Amino acid sequence: MLLALLFTLGGLAVLPLAADRFVVAATRISRSLGLSPILVGALLVGFGTSLPEIVVSGLAAAKGETSFAVANVVGSNVANLALVLGVAAVIRPISASRGLIRKEGSLVLIVTLLYVALHINGDIQRWEGVVLLVVLGLALGLLIRWSESGLLEDEDNMGRFVTVRRELVIGVVTMAITVAAATVLVEGAERLAIELDIQSAFIAATLVAIGTSLPELATAVAAVRRREADLVLGNVLGSNLFNALAVGGIAGVIGPGVIDSGFRSLLLVMLGITAFAGLLAATGSRLVRWEGLTLLGVFGLFIWLAGSALA
Repeated sequence: MLLALLFTLGGLAVLPLAADRFVVAATRISRSLGLSPILVGALLVGFGTSLPEIVVSGLAAAKGETSFAVANVVGSNVANLALVLGVAAVIRPISASRGLIRKEGSLVLIVTLLYVALHINGDIQRWEGVVLLVVLGLALGLLIRWSESGLLEDEDNMGRFVTVRRELVIGVVTMAITVAAATVLVEGAERLAIELDIQSAFIAATLVAIGTSLPELATAVAAVRRREADLVLGNVLGSNLFNALAVGGIAGVIGPGVIDSGFRSLLLVMLGITAFAGLLAATGSRLVRWEGLTLLGVFGLFIWLAGSALA
């Protein structure tokens, strides 16, 4: 019990510090290279904070624990939209351009719908994993194309190469620390759950999912404190894209199999929460504090539903 508690507290202590410095590096890189913050958030931050989900789900799929892999994707995506955006909006209202919500938000909704459609029949086949990976490539292509208007022609950028290189190194190091801290935290939380005799299925959909989403939460809190709203939204949107397509695709290719029937209803819940969060963001092109509190309430409802579905 003591070791599990130390792992949990240690992960919680290191995670926000590493994520905060990661946000600084990502922001400086985007400005030095003239890149759109939403592109950096979706690609660099989104992928980096999705690494725990990729590792956890990939290992679970390799062991034949298909339901565990799916639960991690579902729980993590819900946590990103309801918990991460909710906490960030409560700290400081998040503004967004209509173009961001219409394009990137719609893409996330379509990708989520595809993920649900492929898994709602109760199993994952290898070809479905391949489809998700192919769509991932197409989605990344769209993100790059949409961000082209944010690319700047600036000859002075070459003169800032040393700064960019330094921030890239710092970004990679702090990303690794963030992922390592999340991994330690999840390990500690899992040990605590086992010792407290909590259902493994419920743990997969909630505790593990929340644990692997902590990098997104820590990064979003750090970004909103620094008034980088585009980076907050880019982080969440990019992470959910990677979760559904990269994590889901890799898990499907590595370990196709049958999904626990309880997760079928949770897939629909995830789709509904995705649409609801998008609707809130589209209203006034911003998320205000009461909407953040609403999202936190929705996340609590998801935890209750997960417990009922997996009982």
